[in-house]
Amino acid sequence: MSAPRLLAIETSCDETGVAVVSGGRRIAANQVATQIALHAATGGIVPEVAARQQLRWIVPTVRAAMAEAEVDWSDLDGVAVTCGPGLIGSLLVGVNVAKALAVAHDLPLVGVNHIEGHIYANWLTDGPAAEPLPPEPPFPLLCLVVSGGHTQLVLMRDHGRYRLLGQTVDDAAGEAFDKVGRLLGLPYPGGPAISAAAEGARSVTRFPRARTEGRYDFSFSGLKTAVLREVAGYRERGEPIPVDAVAASFEEAVVDALATKTVAAADEHAVAAVALGGGVAANRSLRAALRERLAAVGLPLLVPPPAWCTDNGAMIGAAGGFRFAAGDRAGPALEAIPNLALAWLDQ
Repeated sequence: MSAPRLLAIETSCDETGVAVVSGGRRIAANQVATQIALHAATGGIVPEVAARQQLRWIVPTVRAAMAEAEVDWSDLDGVAVTCGPGLIGSLLVGVNVAKALAVAHDLPLVGVNHIEGHIYANWLTDGPAAEPLPPEPPFPLLCLVVSGGHTQLVLMRDHGRYRLLGQTVDDAAGEAFDKVGRLLGLPYPGGPAISAAAEGARSVTRFPRARTEGRYDFSFSGLKTAVLREVAGYRERGEPIPVDAVAASFEEAVVDALATKTVAAADEHAVAAVALGGGVAANRSLRAALRERLAAVGLPLLVPPPAWCTDNGAMIGAAGGFRFAAGDRAGPALEAIPNLALAWLDQ
């Protein structure tokens, strides 16, 4: 019996992602209609603009994914879609299109949490169908999800069994990158721009690492304020802002905060591996720091390719595939929930 093949839709923020994934593992197609250039003009995402663009691109992106995978509707076993968390207008585009497609083609529907999608990006492969699948990530697995809207440390003991260890109490890491990027006059999105500026630069300021009430919680608003004051000081003195050096100092502080708490949590909970997910997981400095610190305690770091770290349909197809196999089904009443949380089943 062949692995279930799902059409997967992701529209939680500004990207329009559609993929075809088999068995929650193998990517047959992964199409993304990006809006980065559009939102660069405003230095950030305008929700209404994002949703309107998704309305424009969702049908062409579905068609492109099915053409890439060389499948027809009769070849599909179900439809998976992000139902939250995210921007409500954007989520509604994906959820309503997915429900319509499922009804029109008599296919089961699976609702997927966006955070779960980032975690399951670590199960994906785009190898040829004739090749054996690579080993699955081992359990217990510690997952660090870092993106523009989320920063969470999640302990995963099995499929669908999650325990939230910590999360940001204010700005997410990716949000902090974008805001500091604007402070330094760098282009949107801030993460890649700051990393590019910081590469090869010497850190000149030790910015603060926040202390939080929760041992594994994160806070980046104080760091953002520290950068603001640093930049203001240069301007008041009439000195040029050393953008590369400030970017390096900021990136060093974010990476240190994320890596320090992740390694501590991995040690305390005796995990078999650590997995990264989310757009900030594409940051080379974060990958390098985590890999080095985890290697020192004998733990492997799992990281999806950069294209699977940012929002995409394939990660929803991965999470949806495992939910589909477990018998999870949604009906026509599936709703878009902007503040949807993972079901913490392993507290």
